[in-house]
Amino acid sequence: MDLAFIPSPPTGVVHLGPIPLRGYAFCIIIGVFVGVWLGNRRWVQRGGRSGTVADIAVWAVPFGLVGGRLYHVITTYEPYFGENGHPLDAFKVWQGGLGIWGAVALGALGAWIGCRRRGIPMPAYADALAPGLAIGQAIGRWGNWFNQELYGKPTDLPWALKIDPDPAIGRIGGTYHPTFLYECLWCLGVAALVIWADKRFRLGHGRVFALYVAAYCVGRAWIEYMRVDEAHHILGLRLNDWTSLVVFVLAVVYMIVSAKKAPGREEIVEPEWQLAEGARDDAAGTAHAEAADGAAEVKLTKDAKNAKEAEDAKLIKDAEVVEGAAEGKPDPAEAAGSQGGAKT
Repeated sequence: MDLAFIPSPPTGVVHLGPIPLRGYAFCIIIGVFVGVWLGNRRWVQRGGRSGTVADIAVWAVPFGLVGGRLYHVITTYEPYFGENGHPLDAFKVWQGGLGIWGAVALGALGAWIGCRRRGIPMPAYADALAPGLAIGQAIGRWGNWFNQELYGKPTDLPWALKIDPDPAIGRIGGTYHPTFLYECLWCLGVAALVIWADKRFRLGHGRVFALYVAAYCVGRAWIEYMRVDEAHHILGLRLNDWTSLVVFVLAVVYMIVSAKKAPGREEIVEPEWQLAEGARDDAAGTAHAEAADGAAEVKLTKDAKNAKEAEDAKLIKDAEVVEGAAEGKPDPAEAAGSQGGAKT
């Protein structure tokens, strides 16, 4: 008897009148927003302009969704194009089925297009976005929980996932490993690792993104091994395990080669914006210096004027004294002194 388990929601959709609100879709949307938000913060910290990450995400996100769905349909084509398949179901993304490898591949293509249009180096953009992608994946995996899909082998562990039976799709009820939760936690760990390594070693030129890919592949390999959903096997391993292995090797090779070719981190990640910002700073500094020089000139002019007036006043006074002496008049200062002595 199971004393504890993680319950599954009775339904993955709630209807607001005629409008269906699907948990799977909400998880994907929230994951995208969190990923873009964190990516924007990291981009600004590297000297880029706020909003650039979101502008490029307008290209990357649709491409990523299409790529994720294509990968799933191609590698799991039986429900759509196999015997008794339903081709139109390939468009029902809300029912689940987004392959991360296809999402990253086509999402990268969309990001490349957006970066090219903005004159931004693609590796720098990928580095800024990497931790956000991992956290977005962690959030998106909860969509599988809403759909009661992609769980692992049967288990009676306290954190087992309770799955309801569904004869219509051949699903057997019971408690299973919550692989969605395992991947969620692993992705959060990957995000923390990437952020730490980036600060510690000042990674750049795409190496942050490569580290994210490599670390995710390690976790995906053992999580994939636990899953019991149908999948194609090659030499005894699931197709996604082989994909994880190949992508891991490519990511590590890229990190090594990139570190030799371009060590350190990019100083300029958004050339047009940062150069324009530098020009504005220079202009502001010049204006401030000119204002300071102008103020100094005004002060000098005022001091000179005061000195000139004082000198003129003294000359006038001396002239009056001389003129008075010539006419036999006493010096005003001496007269004042004599009057003071008389009073005493």
